[in-house]
Amino acid sequence: MKSRSRRAMATAIASALALFSSVASLAQFQPALPGYRFEFPRDFFNHPGYQTEWWYYTGNLQTAEGKKFGFELTFFRQGVSRIAAEFSPWDLRDIYFAHFAVSDLDGKQFFHTERTNRAGPGIAGADAAQRKVWNGNWSAFWSAQGEQHLAAIANSFALSLNLQSQKPPVIHGENGVSQKSAGLGRASHYFSETRLATAGSITAAAHQYQVTGLAWMDHEFFTHQLDDSQAGWDWLSLQLDDRTEIMLFHIRRKDGSIDPFSAGTFVDPQGRATHLREQDFTLEPDASPSHASSASNAATWTSPLSGARYPIRWKIAVPSRGIDGVVTTPLPSQELASGSSRLAPSYWEGAVFLQGKNGPVPLRGSGYLEMTGYDHPLDSASF
Repeated sequence: MKSRSRRAMATAIASALALFSSVASLAQFQPALPGYRFEFPRDFFNHPGYQTEWWYYTGNLQTAEGKKFGFELTFFRQGVSRIAAEFSPWDLRDIYFAHFAVSDLDGKQFFHTERTNRAGPGIAGADAAQRKVWNGNWSAFWSAQGEQHLAAIANSFALSLNLQSQKPPVIHGENGVSQKSAGLGRASHYFSETRLATAGSITAAAHQYQVTGLAWMDHEFFTHQLDDSQAGWDWLSLQLDDRTEIMLFHIRRKDGSIDPFSAGTFVDPQGRATHLREQDFTLEPDASPSHASSASNAATWTSPLSGARYPIRWKIAVPSRGIDGVVTTPLPSQELASGSSRLAPSYWEGAVFLQGKNGPVPLRGSGYLEMTGYDHPLDSASF
């Protein structure tokens, strides 16, 4: 997608954000509190009592010949008002955003686009009765048998994928909440499907490929998370070749320190989850000279659009599991840039690969890395 179109979309998103921030009152929405009990399939779908909700699909796929792709398909719901009765399908109760990206890792091309809609007469929504989350003709659908289907189409790229979970949903955090900052309710209800066997088609530069691989789904709903001292986060998901998974996130503070509410989750081959606190793992940019022998393995990448300088090579370790390694990407340019808008933040979200070890045993994996707040600190009121 051309940068001019990206800036136009960013302007539309910024206008929508400005609208709901001036209208919405947090008192209309419920906070994410300890003691929440997840229930499936109910919790796959909409939670209108919370102001913010997102469904996040990412994955690494390849053709039978080994050509590699990454993808991101995400749906966001932002509550605007719960006060007035609904008189018309066009009443503005929620704004729905969606992001769609395909990374052609071998072809070194990144395709992405965004869209914004209100619910209207079925334009966008999340509905348990239909077993569906959608924004226009982009959708995630759950069959009665539990299989999920993703569909999205843009000008020169598209996907149509079937996903089958290999493990039960993993609940992150403790006592039903993933705490993000100090204070009751500054948290989210957060779960993932960490190993989704995936098959279908990816289209890139108008050429369609049959692909298979693994995907990951995050679902998070909350009303308030960050506080004014927090600038952004670094989030990493990894699916390892020993059938374990790791999710890690660091929240960065404006003074340059790492927030103690940073956390993670380790998932064993049977699907059992272990909560990781900030002191239980390492997630840090790797600038060691021994790893920077070529441009393709650079430690950082600077966006020509946002000016943000992103660390794109990371060291990770989970000492209790004997895991350590280095995470890199074959495609540095995987930023969803917001152009000149400061209300719609730019962020880097891309396919990554791990080379490491579990004790003395070599360990490899694939996953996705998200980095926010590198162009400017995030607005805590919106996240």
